[in-house]
Amino acid sequence: MSRLFRLGLALVLAFGAATATLARDDAAPPAAPGLVAFASDEGLVRLARSEAKFDFPALANQFEAQSNAAFCGPTTAAIVLNAVFGRGPDLPRDRSRLRAADLQFIPDGFDPTLPRFTQDNVIEKGAKTRAQVLGEPVMLNGKAVADFGYQTRQFDELLRASGLRTRLVIVDDRMPEAQVRADLVDNLTHRGDFVVVTYRRQAVGQPGGGHISPLGAYDRESDSFLVLDVNPASAGWVWMPTATLVQGMRTFDTLENRGYILVESRP
Repeated sequence: MSRLFRLGLALVLAFGAATATLARDDAAPPAAPGLVAFASDEGLVRLARSEAKFDFPALANQFEAQSNAAFCGPTTAAIVLNAVFGRGPDLPRDRSRLRAADLQFIPDGFDPTLPRFTQDNVIEKGAKTRAQVLGEPVMLNGKAVADFGYQTRQFDELLRASGLRTRLVIVDDRMPEAQVRADLVDNLTHRGDFVVVTYRRQAVGQPGGGHISPLGAYDRESDSFLVLDVNPASAGWVWMPTATLVQGMRTFDTLENRGYILVESRP
């Protein structure tokens, strides 16, 4: 083998390795420090070995991304409600997404919408109006305040108004990390119930403010939870260490700290 040939072969192999690395990086953008992207090799390994991932298939099957910056709550609610009620007979139909022009060739009596919860129609059940979610001032402590999105307690009210049984937990300074872990892991080891976390992105090493998303799994070896981030354009699904997640929940939001909501099995 000539020296020139060996040099050419080395260059080809090096280029191929670099291309493969770039492809992996494109598929799994780097997460913030301490976070592991779900789409990475390590992220997939954690899901494979996880023993607390009973919520993952149902949530992944119903997953959708939020349509605007204020709708992490309604999007999470829609995903969880569709996972709970599945193909039930009484699911709502969202006709707001159809334009008048879309209906001009539809046969009389035919409804093209699909029976499911959407991030638009779930808001109708809650006490907080769509306008308020999108920033219309509300009265808090005697002052008019633009309260975008949902505080944890407001989001719990929305889930209850939609027919779910829940247990709300506010993570204050007295709440032990071990108790948070135990609650979340216990939920993830049972079918039919789900858990939603509310946290501040900046406190977990991500850019942005308050956020709401469901959890999909827990990996004991790394002591991390899989956050099914409903804004994949911003952060994507990540494995988040328990301590980091608790730190993100133990942050103040307008009236009280953030926390988590345990959605109980369907009645």
